Amino acid sequence: MFSFDKLGFSLSRKPFSGGIHPTGYKELSQHSSITTMPHPKQVFLGLQQRNGSMLHTIVNEGETVYKGQLVAKGASDMSVPLHSPVNGVVREIKPHVTAHPSGLKGATLVIDANDDPRWGIPHEPCNPFELSPETIIRRVLAAGVVGLGGAGFPTGIKLRLAAQNGVHTLVINGGECEPYLTCDDRLMREYAPEIVTGVELMVKAIGCKQAIIAIEDNKPAALAALTSACSEAEQVSIQSVPSLYPMGSERHLIKAVTGKAVPAGQLSTSIGVLVHNVATARAVFHAVRYQRPLIERVITVSGGAVEQPANIVVPIGALVSQVLAACGGLKMEAARLVAGGPMMGQALPSPFVPIDKSIGGLLALSEEEVRPKQSHECVRCGRCVNACPMGLMPFQMSAHSRVSDFEGAKEFGLDHCLLCGACSYVCPSNIPLVQYFQHARGALNAQRAMTNKSGQARQLTEARQLRLAKEAAEKKAAKAAKAAKSPRRKRAPRASKTTGES
Repeated sequence: MFSFDKLGFSLSRKPFSGGIHPTGYKELSQHSSITTMPHPKQVFLGLQQRNGSMLHTIVNEGETVYKGQLVAKGASDMSVPLHSPVNGVVREIKPHVTAHPSGLKGATLVIDANDDPRWGIPHEPCNPFELSPETIIRRVLAAGVVGLGGAGFPTGIKLRLAAQNGVHTLVINGGECEPYLTCDDRLMREYAPEIVTGVELMVKAIGCKQAIIAIEDNKPAALAALTSACSEAEQVSIQSVPSLYPMGSERHLIKAVTGKAVPAGQLSTSIGVLVHNVATARAVFHAVRYQRPLIERVITVSGGAVEQPANIVVPIGALVSQVLAACGGLKMEAARLVAGGPMMGQALPSPFVPIDKSIGGLLALSEEEVRPKQSHECVRCGRCVNACPMGLMPFQMSAHSRVSDFEGAKEFGLDHCLLCGACSYVCPSNIPLVQYFQHARGALNAQRAMTNKSGQARQLTEARQLRLAKEAAEKKAAKAAKAAKSPRRKRAPRASKTTGES
């Protein structure tokens, strides 16, 4: 079925310690071909990015915009630009609920869409392999492409840094180990040639020697499609990896594919490896060949409360409620809405949250799927230790976190925790381990921020005192110099006092 000289051998043993096999629930959507949701009447483009930076709009209220038009940009390439996903008119710029669990509101550009689906400025396709590496990177940056695996880091920046650091191997993540999610699987099956071309363009941009597309062995159709698509791509190969959570983690995927471990506290580029997602590769293809910005993405809509689970093309800025309606709505009340997968995803505060570039899944989970179980005291069974892919001791980190000994939790590896949820999944006592770790990390980050703030305040105070002392010394010196230069006036002799004679 496969060309094994391109495929390589499937790994029969675990490529890293720990890991789990959670119930997949992928059958809900994996047989659903990719469809496109109906055109939304409005889109909501958040201006604050995941890294906290703010974009400034370059369009005004009442202005007509076209599909693909640049509407907001940041101060540097670290802030990816936003483009209109629709033809329409800018209604307003207002605060709107964001994906933050607290329901915080952020500045949002609201566009009323018309029914015209055409691109505003059609670009003639080019031969992308005739472009220089820097031109490829510039087109990726201009298109606002980010990592579509969930991190949301600017893809063009990663490519440029990889080229500067002499990366020799590009690893493409086709694992998709999170339960429920199947959009990457469908992309690999249906758009394999575009993915492979996008990978080749990234190879050229980086100047690396090879690219390896890693696909879990429970996706035979995707393996077959990509093996066929890269049959003539000399620098691209396919490798099957075990279906083991969290295979999608960058560090663990690199270990599974190359056998190399990324040193703690360092980036993968330190060992000459860069990781990207299959969906990102396809976005690069469209950005470079057609100069099309990232204005839509494929996401999985699933969960027990969804009427028709599906893999669907969603414009950036469409509301969760609009996406659910495109999948037939809800057949029961959703106990929880989740952006991403159930293991590492984020609970959504409202169905009126807009989809952004980092959301690859939308889950509407039923009461049965999220029913909390009674938590008990730790029985020291060690299952969490066996499951941890980072080789940590979750029960120890939890014990310290529960009594607010955050430094103690840190000593047991809190900063190295992936927050993948493998420990919580296998815990027989149903202890919410990940929640403890998230709380501890938040507390430590707050302490660090306070320490940094105090340090900055102290530095500012010391700098002010030095400045005032310097200014006083300069004034004193200037006064002395002025006094030294001015001529001395000769004083007239005083008349002597005479005393009267008696």
